[in-house]
Amino acid sequence: MRKNIIIGSFVAIVKKEDQRTNNLTEGLVKDILTKTSVHPHGIKVRLESGEIGRVKKILD
Repeated sequence: MRKNIIIGSFVAIVKKEDQRTNNLTEGLVKDILTKTSVHPHGIKVRLESGEIGRVKKILD
């Protein structure tokens, strides 16, 4: 859920190009891009590194 993700959270995301392999990328949340409170595929975020993907795990 969107309310569980805050700016600065350490998360694991799956980028669009990694959806088939489910390869996860870890990083700190810079921006939350999904406007709705829930999304069936996960909340979309931008990491500090600039990478964009959907949150699969909150690590901290």
